Amino acid sequence: MSDPTEANGAAGPAEAAESAEPSGGAVRRHVRVVLVDDHRMFRTGVQAEIGQTEQTGVEVVGEAADVDQAVTVITATRPEVVLLDVHLPGGGGVEVLRRCAPLMADTERPVRFLALSVSDAAEDVIGVIRGGARGYVTKTITGTDLVDSIFRVQEGDAVFSPRLAGFVLDAFASTDAPPVDEDLDRLTQREREVLRLIARGYAYKEIAKQLFISVKTVESHVSAVLRKLQLSNRHELTRWATARRLV
Repeated sequence: MSDPTEANGAAGPAEAAESAEPSGGAVRRHVRVVLVDDHRMFRTGVQAEIGQTEQTGVEVVGEAADVDQAVTVITATRPEVVLLDVHLPGGGGVEVLRRCAPLMADTERPVRFLALSVSDAAEDVIGVIRGGARGYVTKTITGTDLVDSIFRVQEGDAVFSPRLAGFVLDAFASTDAPPVDEDLDRLTQREREVLRLIARGYAYKEIAKQLFISVKTVESHVSAVLRKLQLSNRHELTRWATARRLV
């Protein structure tokens, strides 16, 4: 993972624009990107795939593995685009978006977010789009298509993997469903992850292993979910999640 102090030394937007201009005077495409994903090997793979700046025009100026690191690096480097995983330690991609809202709202130098996740669950897609992300693509995307998606997001376009676009259209075009589920919005990103796995029948030990947390932490999250949703046990929780198509 890149040290945020190293990220501070990255070329700023003006210097980056100058370095992207060949001697012939024609301006090449150039975009500064931060990678946010809690799997180091995945970040390394993405860097190798798209980070050859001379060929792709993509300059990776920082990396982060959790929410706090992400906010620190993004604030320090002010990239044009952030590739953001949905499931992160510390609150998930939605929490990064919430804490970076002022940077997204900057009219002169907006930081734009493109979700890049293994998850294709509708609630994950809708959650980050409501949080302010400009698009959502899955990790099955090719390097060439990812580079194209990054530049489209930089230019202000909305980008989605084909199947995921339907989730967004359904969620925002529907007139018979509320735009926000207040009960679901009471839960943190991690609590939603635990909720989904509980509803799918996973045991606490299996959830702990999958989310890289302790069994005690899983129990704490389940207790918090039951309390916030005013439910009594995991059977009621499963029915609640199934009714909202979260399973």
